[in-house]
Amino acid sequence: MGWFWADSTPTAPHPLPASGSASPPPGCPMHQKDPAPPAPMPTPSPESACPYKPGEAPPAKESPSYVSKLNPLNYMPSNISNKQESSDQAVSLPLERENSTIPRGDGTGNWEYPSPQQMYNAMLRKGYTDTPAEHVESMVAVHNFLNEGAWEEIKDWERRFSRGLGAGWEVCRRGEEGAARQAALDALRNGGADVEPKLMRFMGRPQEPTPKARMLSFMAKVYPSAFPDNPPFDRHDWYVQRQMSDGSTKEVRYVIDYYSGPPEPTGEPVFYLDVRPAVDGPTSACERMMRWGGDVWYRASGGSVREELARQKAASARS
Repeated sequence: MGWFWADSTPTAPHPLPASGSASPPPGCPMHQKDPAPPAPMPTPSPESACPYKPGEAPPAKESPSYVSKLNPLNYMPSNISNKQESSDQAVSLPLERENSTIPRGDGTGNWEYPSPQQMYNAMLRKGYTDTPAEHVESMVAVHNFLNEGAWEEIKDWERRFSRGLGAGWEVCRRGEEGAARQAALDALRNGGADVEPKLMRFMGRPQEPTPKARMLSFMAKVYPSAFPDNPPFDRHDWYVQRQMSDGSTKEVRYVIDYYSGPPEPTGEPVFYLDVRPAVDGPTSACERMMRWGGDVWYRASGGSVREELARQKAASARS
């Protein structure tokens, strides 16, 4: 930027002559009596026009998002190494991975749990830098134990409803105790040859409470004496391949809330799970109502007493 200064007595750079008969130069267009009209400017053809148009700049290349770099089967980083990555790691962690009892959806065996070293590397990548490395091995053991328990709960749901709502109600109307006895009898009859479900993929969603967890948290604020204020510390969504009775398959989403309970007198921690099908449609809603309503009706109507009387009557008839 420059500054412009005005003189107090301006003078023309080329002063006019004193004689008034002076005529302008013959080539000066401003003093011609009949100046010729200027020739029109040629209109540029569309081909020769400037190709640039404001607002049509090519879009900038977008860098891939963090989610796109995750493994779609478990929403974890795809390239978690099984070796020490952080210089702050004070202890060496085991590198061995444990096989689970959970079949993979692609038919390539069972899912493998991460090694303690992989778990620690994954936690560092997610920003949990305050976790002591010496505690990770115990955390992996608890992690594996809870996942095995969650899978057993899912298998129980699948045993009830993989053959349809009608067969599921025949199990649920006998309550949880009767369903457990029926499952044990079925296992003895078929030798445990039932076709198990498979886990297609899963993802952790600890920052997204389920509707049930939000409702229980609200009730804890309204009725603290009846509902403890104990929100789940984690949430998982598991996508399971259900084996139908006709040989077809169906994907079912399960939601799992992980809760911690009061520790044992020995100081050991206590955890419990709330596993149920996600309400993604009327079928899953009916399954949840049947299991809850069947158990409530069985206990409220004295189902255990009726079954005990029926057993005594059958025993007396045989004798």
